[in-house]
Amino acid sequence: MNASWLNKWVCAKAGEIPLFWKGVLLVEHKSRGKNLNLAYTQALDYFPGIKERDLPKYVLVSDFASFRLYDLEEGETYEFPLRDLHKNIKLFGFIAGYQTHKIKEQDPVNIKAAERMGKLHDEMKAVGYEGHVLEVYLVRLLFCLFAEDTGIFERQQFQEYLELRTSEDGSDLAHHITTLFQVLNTSDEKRFRNLDEQLAAFPYINGRLFEEMLPTASFDKAMRQALLDCCALDWSRISPAIFGSLFQSIMDKKARRNLGAHYTSEKNILKLIKPLFLDQLWVEFEKSKTNKNKLLEFHTKLRKLTFLDPACGCGNFLVIAYRELRLLELEVLRTARVNEQQLALDVNSLIQVDVDQFYGIEIEEFPAQIAQVALWLMDHQMNLQVSEEFGAYFARIPLRSSSTIVCANALRMDWNEVIPAARLSYIMGNPPFIGAKLLNEKQRQDLSLVLGGIKNAGLLDFVAAWYVKAAEMITNSPIRCAYVSTNSICQGEQVGILWGWMLAQGIRIFFAHRTFFWSNEARGKAAVHCVIVGFASIDIANKSLFEYENIKGEAHVLQARNINPYLLDAPDILLSSRKKPICRVPQIGIGNKPIDGGHYLFYFR
Repeated sequence: MNASWLNKWVCAKAGEIPLFWKGVLLVEHKSRGKNLNLAYTQALDYFPGIKERDLPKYVLVSDFASFRLYDLEEGETYEFPLRDLHKNIKLFGFIAGYQTHKIKEQDPVNIKAAERMGKLHDEMKAVGYEGHVLEVYLVRLLFCLFAEDTGIFERQQFQEYLELRTSEDGSDLAHHITTLFQVLNTSDEKRFRNLDEQLAAFPYINGRLFEEMLPTASFDKAMRQALLDCCALDWSRISPAIFGSLFQSIMDKKARRNLGAHYTSEKNILKLIKPLFLDQLWVEFEKSKTNKNKLLEFHTKLRKLTFLDPACGCGNFLVIAYRELRLLELEVLRTARVNEQQLALDVNSLIQVDVDQFYGIEIEEFPAQIAQVALWLMDHQMNLQVSEEFGAYFARIPLRSSSTIVCANALRMDWNEVIPAARLSYIMGNPPFIGAKLLNEKQRQDLSLVLGGIKNAGLLDFVAAWYVKAAEMITNSPIRCAYVSTNSICQGEQVGILWGWMLAQGIRIFFAHRTFFWSNEARGKAAVHCVIVGFASIDIANKSLFEYENIKGEAHVLQARNINPYLLDAPDILLSSRKKPICRVPQIGIGNKPIDGGHYLFYFR
């Protein structure tokens, strides 16, 4: 236990609190046989004298014969006698940074984190620090906040550096942060020999995250306080998959009013990735788990899988897919340990799945940066879980592998430039929801560039371009694809146009979720009627059709012989548009359309 770590254990008032670790733990001891309820009450009495950001997340009371640990965030209490301490040692994993929290998809801390970062963003922008440099700066701060709560840094290392080394008026804060960024980008052997001891304790990060030299920012007292308020949150509780979209929305005050309104929830992401690849992999694992050689082959297969999201945004799909792949690999390692009757495995050499198996294309720079950092953060969270499982700390710091997130217009580039089709396993994602009548001029040009050879392509929604680009890439290959889309592409006139072309290229649907209501519990909730369509250029025997009796309810799965573009278990018969009625009735010129000041207009001739 080094000196800087010991400095974290302090007393709020000498002689009163037996032990206090700011922001983490408060301990209250009583004599043997004393009432632990009274000890807990006394511990809580100290709280009013403690700054909000320093309030502990755990309270431990003891009479030296029994322990009682209160987890204040999860609302749980654990009690055990001293003789059973060794059986409960995992409860104290937070001391060494090993503890993993249960990530709650709608945890209010996600919203609180985005709001606090939003406040800091506004204050930095107000003094003139804006654009690209502000976005990169905030991404780096985000990494540091996660790092000190997930074991990359020591607990509260970043917060303590800001509190102890910078002035309360914030005048020198920017200088210290700039220096810290340089240190994080410098390997140990290249650092100055007389480097400040507190700075030297920070690890080398690498990964090019801190490589770009940014102009020095400017802070004041309020901005310093805003950053310290961000430090006060427990960032280990925040899901990188969810926070990416929330973090992106802080850049726009108007969007921030509806924080979380438009991110794809983990539940909906799993609706796509489970039938696309995950369910099949778990079946393969179950078949191979009793055979050492087959299990080894399966583990090798996991390492070779590659994933592309050609409209990745902040990386939600990539992050959740990576997490699920790591969880499956963890189960492989558990099984190998049991099969070989080992108490532990050398996980450093056995963990194979890595972020470099994941690829994305994103048109905006800031979300692209978030996607890459989010994958690193999820990687570290999974490494902590491995550490807890096998009792040995495992981390990939400095960063040596990274995902490939290309900042580009996916409709104006060859996806093979990101990852060649010969190396690709799956395409997935949630391309933009923009109706054909709502496209701006640039989007129409992008759509025309991709769909120029398809008759009546001007009637197609924007998402259709991603279907066509995917179909062109996967022709004559085993690559499987799945997209979340608005249900309009599987209804009405768009079916004959888009799917007529897709079927002609040999594309077949092998799973689909029929219309469901895409929403979440965040404020300003999005309400979109969606479908999920999984397709490939090969005919896959086991086809699954997910139906919803209530579009807001849960799906039940049906095995289908054939899934047609209307998402029915029926032959591939398409209804093309026609101008003349099939019987003698008056013609409707334009049907019904919400024009004429928002009213419905019927036009007969």
